[in-house]
Amino acid sequence: MPIPFQVGDVVQLKKKHPCGASEWEILRVGADFRLKCLGCGRQVMLPRTQVEKNVKGGRQSP
Repeated sequence: MPIPFQVGDVVQLKKKHPCGASEWEILRVGADFRLKCLGCGRQVMLPRTQVEKNVKGGRQSP
């Protein structure tokens, strides 16, 4: 069963981004996720399965 994510949630991933931040804001939800790095503002698209596998701990809504 997929984990319920919502647009605006902030998630922490297992690996850090090259800028040093590990927290990402969810901008788009679906088969692919659009995530925005909260350190440098870079946006990436990742498949849902990869995001679900790499989420560390809980998530927070703003």
